[in-house]
Amino acid sequence: MSTTHNCPCTQACPLQRAMEMIGSKWKLSLLCSLMVDGSTRYNELKRKMNGISNTMLAKSLKEMEDDGLVTRTEYMEVPIRVEYAITEKAKALGPILVQLAQWAAKM
Repeated sequence: MSTTHNCPCTQACPLQRAMEMIGSKWKLSLLCSLMVDGSTRYNELKRKMNGISNTMLAKSLKEMEDDGLVTRTEYMEVPIRVEYAITEKAKALGPILVQLAQWAAKM
């Protein structure tokens, strides 16, 4: 008997893709922060994410930007100002995340 558990979906499993987009240690926290606080500067996100390195924050934000979950706006000021905000695509996750949190609270 095989101990491997396979997804009943096709090879292009949508759940697997969703987990790739939001399943890292920091991405859900970043999305929740942006959902609650709105457009936020990079350094403010860094302060809110206790323990995240600059490399991991930049990588997570870049991946979420590539996946269409956040937008990056650069203001040509001195010093330069960069803000991140969630997209409509990410806002659609809001009710799902609330349900997931409610489910976890019952455990």
